[in-house]
Amino acid sequence: MDLPPPPARRPVAAVSGALVALLLLTSGGYGHHRDELYFRVLSEHPAWGYVDQPPLTPLLAGLSRAVFGDTLPGLRVLPALAAGLLVVLVALVARELGGRATAQTLAAFGTAGGVYTLIAGHTMLTVSFDLPFWTAAILFTLRALLRGQPRWWLAVGVVAGLATYNKLLIALLFAGLAAGLAAVGPRRVLASPWLWAGALAAAVLAAPNLLYQVTNDWPQLAMAEALSADEGAEMRVLFAPMQVLLFGPVVAVIAAFGWWRLWRDRRVRAAAVAYPVAAAATLAGGGRFDYTGGLILLLFAAGCVSAEAAGAGRRRSAGVALGCNAVGGVLLALPLVPVTVLASTPIPAINEVARESVGWPRFTAAVRGVLDTLPPGERARAIVLTGSYGEHGELVRAGVPRVYSGHNQLHAYGPPPETGTVAVAVNIGRRGMDFQYAACEERARIDNGVGVENELQGMTVHLCRGLRQPWSAAWPRYRHLS
Repeated sequence: MDLPPPPARRPVAAVSGALVALLLLTSGGYGHHRDELYFRVLSEHPAWGYVDQPPLTPLLAGLSRAVFGDTLPGLRVLPALAAGLLVVLVALVARELGGRATAQTLAAFGTAGGVYTLIAGHTMLTVSFDLPFWTAAILFTLRALLRGQPRWWLAVGVVAGLATYNKLLIALLFAGLAAGLAAVGPRRVLASPWLWAGALAAAVLAAPNLLYQVTNDWPQLAMAEALSADEGAEMRVLFAPMQVLLFGPVVAVIAAFGWWRLWRDRRVRAAAVAYPVAAAATLAGGGRFDYTGGLILLLFAAGCVSAEAAGAGRRRSAGVALGCNAVGGVLLALPLVPVTVLASTPIPAINEVARESVGWPRFTAAVRGVLDTLPPGERARAIVLTGSYGEHGELVRAGVPRVYSGHNQLHAYGPPPETGTVAVAVNIGRRGMDFQYAACEERARIDNGVGVENELQGMTVHLCRGLRQPWSAAWPRYRHLS
C-alpha cells in the first residue's frame, strides 16, 4: 500500500482562507447575475427537481437567504466557501499523486487564481458546487487506485449520488473513468465488490432525483437538447480555446504536463483517458466548454507534482507564472474595475457573469415607470410578462407584483390570471405580444448607463392592451427552454 506524503496544511489553508476572504470582500460588486435571480425564485418553490436542473443550488440559495439575509453578499457566502473547499481538494489530489508540500501549495495557489474558480466562487452558480463534487470524487478514486484500499469506491459512490442533486453532469466524469479502466486498466478494479457497492450507493442516493426525471418525462434531456440546438455550434467553436482560458493559460500548460504524468503511471492511466473521452462527448453533444473543468483540475494537480520533481528552478518558475495567471484571473473574474469604465475593457466580452450583472436597477425602474403611468384600476390588474428568467427574477426580487414568464421552470408558475387584460411586456418579441394582445406600444428602452453591451442593454418595454384569448388557452405557447 502506497501512502501519500504529509499534507501541507498551513500553506494550503492560507491560500484557501485568502481566497474566501477575497471573494467575500468583493461579493457585493456590480449586481446579481441572472442565474442568481432565477435561483432565488426557485428557492421559493422547493421541489425534488426542476425542468432545467436538480434541486440543490436553488435549495442552497434559499438557505443563504434564511441564514445570511436576502442580500447579494449573503447569497454569495456559500459559493465563496465552496471555492475555498475546492482549493483544499485539489491540493489533496496533488498529494495523492505523490506531491509534497511544494506541489500541494502550487496546486492550491493555481486553482485559487484560476478565472473559472474565481467566477464560481464569486457567484451563486451550479458550477460553484459542482467543481467540489467532481474533485472529491476524483480524490477518492485516486485513493482507491493508488492506496490499494478499494473501500474508497464506496466514498466515490456517495459523492456521485449526492452530486446528482446539483447536476447530472457527474455522469460524464464516470463515463470517462469507466472508459479508461476498460481501455487501459487496471481492469481488475472492475471486478471489485467495493466498486459495485459504490455504484449501488450512488444509485440509491440518486434514486429520488432520477425518479423525478422519469415521472416528469426526462425534462433535463429535453433541456440538454434545447441547449445543444441553441448554442451547440458556438460551444464547439469555443471549446478548444476555452480549455486554455478556463483557468488561465499557465494552468493549461501545467495540466498538459500533468496528463503525461498520469499516462505514464499504469495505476492511474485511466484518469488520463477520462479527459479526452469527456472532451469528445462534450463536443459531440454540443455541450458547454466548461463541462471538462473538473478534469482539467485533475491534470493540473498532476502537473504540479511534475513541476515539484523538476527541481528548484522549475518550481520557482511555475510559482511566478501562476502568480501572473492569478493576477489576470482576479482582474477578469472579480468586480474590481469600476463599473463606469467596465465597457472600455475586454472584461465584458470575456466574463459573461460580469457582463450580465450590470443594469438591473435601471431595468426595474423602467418597468415600474410604465406601470406607474397606468390609471389605478388598470394598474391593479396589470401583469408583467418577461421572456427570460433573469428579468423575471429581478422584478420578483424588487417586489413587482404579478410577474410571469414562460422560460424554463417559470412556465409552471403560470398562467397569468384572466384579469390580466393589460400587460407590461419585456423581452417577449413581437409575435409573442401580437399573438395575445390587440395593441402593443413601446413605452421605454433600457439603458444601463455605463455602455456595457449585455442582454438588458437596448431592451424595450411595451404596454399591451386588448386580450385576444384566455390565458389558460394561450399559456402553452409561451413555454420555451434555453
